[in-house]
Amino acid sequence: MKIGLVLNPLAGLGGEVALKGSDGMSKLAKDRGSRSQVSARVKTCLNEVLPWVEGMSMVTYPGQMGGDLCADLGIPREIIGSIGDVTRASDTKNAVRAFADLGVDLILFAGGDGTARDVYDSVPVGQVVLGIPCGVKMHSGVFAINPQSAGKIVRSLISGKLVSAMDAEVRDVDEASLRRGEVKSKYYGQLCVPAELTYIQATKSGGKEVEALAVQEIVADIIEHMEPETTYVVGSGSTTGALMDALSINNTLLGIDAIRGNKLLSSDLTEEQLYKLVSESLDIRLVITVIGGQGHLFGRGNQQLSPRVIRAVGLDNIVVIATKTKLEGLNGRPLIVDTGDTSLDEALCGLRRVVTGYEDSVLLRVSG
Repeated sequence: MKIGLVLNPLAGLGGEVALKGSDGMSKLAKDRGSRSQVSARVKTCLNEVLPWVEGMSMVTYPGQMGGDLCADLGIPREIIGSIGDVTRASDTKNAVRAFADLGVDLILFAGGDGTARDVYDSVPVGQVVLGIPCGVKMHSGVFAINPQSAGKIVRSLISGKLVSAMDAEVRDVDEASLRRGEVKSKYYGQLCVPAELTYIQATKSGGKEVEALAVQEIVADIIEHMEPETTYVVGSGSTTGALMDALSINNTLLGIDAIRGNKLLSSDLTEEQLYKLVSESLDIRLVITVIGGQGHLFGRGNQQLSPRVIRAVGLDNIVVIATKTKLEGLNGRPLIVDTGDTSLDEALCGLRRVVTGYEDSVLLRVSG
């Protein structure tokens, strides 16, 4: 698992000297004797991950923005970028942009709400991030409860445990107003973050998921987000079959169908027919489920979804659905892709968001 780590060493400086934050106040905070606790807090987080260090690949920025701490902990790392003697918000933004360009699975950042805003401004939609809380004020939902909790979440991701995915708010309080005694929290947007596994109450029975109800909730979530002008290619399997049943559309249980506007376009499509369809469609989504006991997404029972078809669809337009019961049956193993195209398999690898219920999804590793 590839992780991008960036620290904002100025985060939290204003707290212990009663400055209500560090935005624009770092020099005054230092003059008052404030010392950064960021490195110590990130060390607490990474100590949780050290036993799993062989399962991760770390990319970070130099010096106090991550490189020094990784060296102290003996974590192998790739150092990218450059910084000056005094770090700036632009350094954080440059770091997370570079991490995203490198295709990291998770951006792990240390800071406060201001840092979260910098991350939000710089990452593509869907990039998974997690904040290690180090700021004075943290109104955003992108932070773990504490550094140790952040480390445990990362450890769960590396070890292949089911970890829920959620869209969390990025918020910030105007620090100038706060210093005047006014609390003004502003919403900036949402980021995808990992969270500890939780089950939706409606799909629980004695603490275990009722799979039939879970399938209904998955279907409800997919239907709610369907657009009338979008073409949906629906893969084989019983879970995708339940989607077609809910739409009252006859489906090919062991084949590939296409729908648009809740109506059947084509059924039991061949590879050639699929390629023609997706190449001519302006807006396309591919809905697939986990096939077989080994956790395959591609290469088992759906060979019609060839490398050229998958590329024509676009990797960001693939929607994976599965119940948590099925995913837990993998016992920590990753999902598998076997398209016959090595470069495509590599592009498909990494953390993938899997819809597991109504407004409920998990993050799971994909491997070639």
